[in-house]
Amino acid sequence: MNAFFSRPLLAALALLCAIAPLHSHAADKVRVGLITTLSGPAAATGIDIRDGFNIALKQLNGKLGGLPADVIIQDDQLNPEAGKQIADRMVKQNRVDFLTGIVFSNVLLAAAPVALEAGKIYISPMAGPAPYAGAQCNRQFYVVSNQNDFGIGAAPALIAVNKGFKNIVAVAPNYPTGREAIAGFKTTYKGKVADEIYIKLGQLDFATELAQIRAAKPDAVFYFLPGGMGVNFIKQFVASGLSRDSMLITSHAGADEDIIGAVGDPILGLLNTSSWGHDMANDANRKFVSGFEAEFKRLPSIYAANGYDTAMLIDAAVRDSKGRLEDKEAVIRGMRAKRFKSVRGDFSWQNNNYPKQDWFLRVIGRDSKGRITNKIVGQIGTDIGDTFAASCPLKW
Repeated sequence: MNAFFSRPLLAALALLCAIAPLHSHAADKVRVGLITTLSGPAAATGIDIRDGFNIALKQLNGKLGGLPADVIIQDDQLNPEAGKQIADRMVKQNRVDFLTGIVFSNVLLAAAPVALEAGKIYISPMAGPAPYAGAQCNRQFYVVSNQNDFGIGAAPALIAVNKGFKNIVAVAPNYPTGREAIAGFKTTYKGKVADEIYIKLGQLDFATELAQIRAAKPDAVFYFLPGGMGVNFIKQFVASGLSRDSMLITSHAGADEDIIGAVGDPILGLLNTSSWGHDMANDANRKFVSGFEAEFKRLPSIYAANGYDTAMLIDAAVRDSKGRLEDKEAVIRGMRAKRFKSVRGDFSWQNNNYPKQDWFLRVIGRDSKGRITNKIVGQIGTDIGDTFAASCPLKW
């Protein structure tokens, strides 16, 4: 090589390569890979993420950051291997700029490394596993929802603490998020957890588990059972008569619109916690909810809200980077700047790219139109983040 290029010329070429990203051109479009659960008992969760994302895209006239958006949507079937294969195909064949959409942490933990190793940005609208919140945090990995332990475990535990419950049974699926939910619950609730019941992910018959609950005679039952699991559990719990002696408590993942509509009257009175509600009175949320209702003739769930915020975050990051998607640092700066109005109100990023945000108590009742739905009745915490951020080495 030295026979053909002088050292000064080689140095000049190296400098040009180093500064090339600063002069990168705006892309002609934004490619987004949306992988989510669209089939099986948990399909309602992924459908709402997809629909919420699409409402944002419609309100943005089909563009993200001013560039035409090409959104590729695939069903992960709640299967980690399928999610990984889809992510690999989207990265290599579709050459997506962003990946998003996954609901369940077991799928996310299989698929996200594909995106991150390829230098892509992954934005989680729902799953917030502990590994990526702590030591494995990544500049390219963002969570719009919450970290699993607090958001679906510790927050509902505050209900149990406030009510003075002394004896609790906890129920969750035996996969990363389920285990993190119960672990999070136990960090805040200091009373007796009489039993920890771990079920098969996707299970729909709870006869055995209800017998275990009856034997424990708890004051309350904390459950994390998203999608069809939650629908069947609530119905069977109430039908068994257990609701006469034990109260159900949960997070948004076990008591949102995707579950309410399928359960009906038996869910009335159920207490749950959330960082968002469709009745939040801010302009961004009003625009989202009215657009969603007009399009789909149903109230949105937090899955839809987070899908909407995900699209708005991408829009803001692309706009902030002036569409220079090849300049990853510019896009990352745009992600951190988050120049958009969230439907939940304001939030901030922790150093691990998980949110600090307010949390609310909701109760399920009938609204002025007679619909069974959630209503925010109080605030349980302000500007709350997660404890794993202290183990994240990222500095901003």
